[in-house]
Amino acid sequence: MRFLWVTAEGRSPPEADRRGLEKAGAFSADVVSGPALALEDLRDSTYDAVLAEFPIPGWTAEEWLEEVQRLNSFLPVLIRHADASFDDAVRLIKLGAYYFFGPNATVEELAQVLEEAVEYRRSRELALFGAALGRDPWKKFLVGESRPMMNMGEIIRLVGPRRSTVLITGETGTGKEMVARAIHMASPRSHLPLVAVNCNALPEALLEAELFGHVKGAFTGAINHRIGRFEQAHRSTLFLDEIGDLPIDLQAKLLRVLQERELQRVGSSEIIRLDVRVVAASNMDLQERIKQGKFREDLFYRLNVVPVRMPALREHPSDIPLLVHHFLEKICRQEEIPDKQITREALERLSGYSWPGNVRQLENAVEMAIALSGDKRELNPSDFALPAPGPYRPVSTAAGPLVRVPEDGLDFERTVSRIERSILDQALQRTGGNKKLAAEMLRLKRTTLSAKLKSLEEEVPA
Repeated sequence: MRFLWVTAEGRSPPEADRRGLEKAGAFSADVVSGPALALEDLRDSTYDAVLAEFPIPGWTAEEWLEEVQRLNSFLPVLIRHADASFDDAVRLIKLGAYYFFGPNATVEELAQVLEEAVEYRRSRELALFGAALGRDPWKKFLVGESRPMMNMGEIIRLVGPRRSTVLITGETGTGKEMVARAIHMASPRSHLPLVAVNCNALPEALLEAELFGHVKGAFTGAINHRIGRFEQAHRSTLFLDEIGDLPIDLQAKLLRVLQERELQRVGSSEIIRLDVRVVAASNMDLQERIKQGKFREDLFYRLNVVPVRMPALREHPSDIPLLVHHFLEKICRQEEIPDKQITREALERLSGYSWPGNVRQLENAVEMAIALSGDKRELNPSDFALPAPGPYRPVSTAAGPLVRVPEDGLDFERTVSRIERSILDQALQRTGGNKKLAAEMLRLKRTTLSAKLKSLEEEVPA
């Protein structure tokens, strides 16, 4: 990814930031001192994004933004300003800046936003050129010709243009985020970037600020104002992934935002009106979470306006060859290596596997095969090390009581341990070895499940 890094004349970007982005490996920066020279570069060269360091003598951020947009309206403009106020940041975002950084932005934040900016630019161009050619650019997110995938495409075609809230459910790895992006691309909001939040990736205190933003001094560590994800998604789409993990206190605040279309930043009483289309996703049974008191019923119905269920890969195995060829082309292009082919025998082996981790597991298997195949141009069955599903060893196959006590008695602790082991094995097999999902299935805490597994490994032979 190549971006233009603009500074005031005689200045350079912070050395720590340069080293950090270089270490990330995917960034190539052309550093230019002075906006005048930078605008010449933008006329003569192609960039994925532009990052400007303000203050710059003789220029305001608004003037710089206007000049860049005049040259290339598709180019994401990122601004870092050491002196600007929170109101300045809001104004620049509304004028079309892709992102505004305060002076204390981390290298990780720079890298993440730059990656998102590249995807934003490509999606905008794809939407424009796809529309000009009379095509549906959202279809690039769907791979498959089976009946379930055809049905999914029809749902996206119908739902995309609306502003209705969508709830996507399905097993882990089925591609819920891809469908969310397809819905966004099929909407009139596709000219703006989709904003995504993983609800189980941050602690509750940080998640609230991430969603709704905060003002300076709102809590310990809030040294600057911050625009939340909802505000970033104004007139666009907000994707709330893993919504079932949202803390119960935050669920009430989210419900209010969905109902009133307005929010308050953490530490502020100011009311901010929003136009945001929300798409949520969960691999949990939310109705079961409602019974457990872990999810609000009113929030569920507010999210479940348009329910979309993602099929597991085992429900449309005929799409596996298409998916494999898609991943081969995609990964080889990303790695900048010659295209690889796959033998019919290897495809048959992949098509015959159950894929408990669904499409994500299949993509990982293809990526590993490519990585370990070296210079080979053709992948064989031996290139795919597929894990065997864990054996299910029932405690009893006879009708009647689960366990019969013999005349001479039995070892109670050992028998109970075997029953527990069988239940845990089944749950792990059904979730592809995912302990978090297995714990949810068995109504256990993940730490409890892990402790039981460790104890059983010591007490009962596998």
